[in-house]
Amino acid sequence: MNVISTRRSKQWIIHLLFLVYIAATLFPLLLVFMVSITEEKSLLIHGYSILPHQIDFSAYRYLFHDSQTIVRAYGVTILVTIAGTIGSLLMTSLFAYPLSRRDFPFRTPLTFYVFFTMLFNGGLVPWYLVYTKYLSLDNTLLALIIPNLLMSGFNILIMRTFFMNTIPPSIIESASIDGAGELRIFWQIILRLSLPVMSTIGLFCTLAYWNDWYNSLIFISDSHNYSIQYLLNKTLLDIQVLLSQTGNSGQSQLLANAPTETIRMAMAIIGIGPIILAYPFFQKYIVQGLTVGAVKG
Repeated sequence: MNVISTRRSKQWIIHLLFLVYIAATLFPLLLVFMVSITEEKSLLIHGYSILPHQIDFSAYRYLFHDSQTIVRAYGVTILVTIAGTIGSLLMTSLFAYPLSRRDFPFRTPLTFYVFFTMLFNGGLVPWYLVYTKYLSLDNTLLALIIPNLLMSGFNILIMRTFFMNTIPPSIIESASIDGAGELRIFWQIILRLSLPVMSTIGLFCTLAYWNDWYNSLIFISDSHNYSIQYLLNKTLLDIQVLLSQTGNSGQSQLLANAPTETIRMAMAIIGIGPIILAYPFFQKYIVQGLTVGAVKG
């Protein structure tokens, strides 16, 4: 009985620690949301609070005064995220699978090449010139999909290690004996057995595409192709620039009454709101995909 009670007490302690961790994780998100719906003057007087002294949605009304721009930016981001994630999973798996085959003749030099790209790059100027001057991707949605995000050496090595440690070579040999070609083995066997690592890498790619604003800053000048993250960042910078201009007293008074602090919090909620809903669909595969893919190289 003492052993059982000791185990139960340890389980309660573990559960309590996880509850504290969950509360510590959710509290900042809740605080950001509450601040975003707090009246600006009340926020300046009372400071941040989990219970607003006066609820006000001025920040959201300010951001959505031109709702078409935000909706279009959301559409661009969703399209780029879906297309980029699918393309990234396809390219990464097609690259990682041959590297996992011990009978592939160029396995070692290509693996070194992938690892080398994780340590060194060509620099900003050559990188920019390749995509704008030679590939002419500026002001296109491909500029938000291909540069830096379509393939990652880290993701390739994780997927390669997963293939090597999880999929028995005997399955591939049996399929080859039965007459299956390499493409059929890959599509019908390898990918079906690789759902954990595909979900893990898919989540990484989804987060990377959704949170990307740098490619929009570098390659996009047409406002119709702005991503939601870049649009929110640009809006915040525009507000800061306007606040720094004090030439017109009427304009200064108008800007002084703008809900600048709550706007920052509203931007955070708008930016993370939809993507946070995607995490539960990947959660049960993340730990399995990472641990199996990181056992050994």
